[in-house]
Amino acid sequence: MIEIPDGVTFQVDGSKVSAKGPQGEVVKVFSKNATVKLEGNKLSVTADKALKGTIESLLNSMAIGVNVGFTKKLKVLYAHFPISIEVKGQNITIKNFLGERQPRKTVLVGSTKLEIKGQNLTVSGPDKEAVGQTAANLRTKTKIKDKDGRIFQDGIYLSGE
Repeated sequence: MIEIPDGVTFQVDGSKVSAKGPQGEVVKVFSKNATVKLEGNKLSVTADKALKGTIESLLNSMAIGVNVGFTKKLKVLYAHFPISIEVKGQNITIKNFLGERQPRKTVLVGSTKLEIKGQNLTVSGPDKEAVGQTAANLRTKTKIKDKDGRIFQDGIYLSGE
């Protein structure tokens, strides 16, 4: 049983569960082997043991996300060429990474937002998976493959939760 916090509303439609709160909305579709029931201000899950724990954890993350939100803090580090990052809609462009003329591109996943303050980046949103995947996409796009990693340490790194 999962307690639903004040200010958060859940809606269950078969295997599709949506949560709404002050930070936004998160919608997830779960396995057909599990059933989620809304009983007053509690959610109950019936499934086998492993799947039940996973779904309960996801529902808990949905409740926390739409109520409080999730953030990941990243830092842009460079020694050789100054890196600039632009956000247009859902598209993120990383320019001048290692002096490359061709910009590297990635996207914001779901309803996440990217805030840029100098060399500090903050990825935030109501969906924990989308926030984590956006941060991972940024880190992956600036991974150095062909050069010595001990010398070329330029890139985007996690700096705190």
